[in-house]
Amino acid sequence: MAGPAKKAFALRLDPALYAALERMAAQDLRSVNAEVEVLLREALARRGVKVPVGDAPRRGRPPKETE
Repeated sequence: MAGPAKKAFALRLDPALYAALERMAAQDLRSVNAEVEVLLREALARRGVKVPVGDAPRRGRPPKETE
C-alpha cells in the first residue's frame, strides 16, 4: 500500500534542534519526518498559506458505515 509520492530532500539541522524534534515527535507518537511536516503546515497556516492535504490515507479507525 504505497502512499502518494513525496518530495525528498536533504535537510541539515543543528543537533540540538534535531534532538528537540525527536522529543516532540516521540510525545506525539510520530516520526521526526511527520513532526516536521506538521510543524511546517502549522507555520504556513499561521501565515495564511493554504496547503492541500493530498490523497494520503487517513489514520485511525474507519468511520462506521450507516445504512
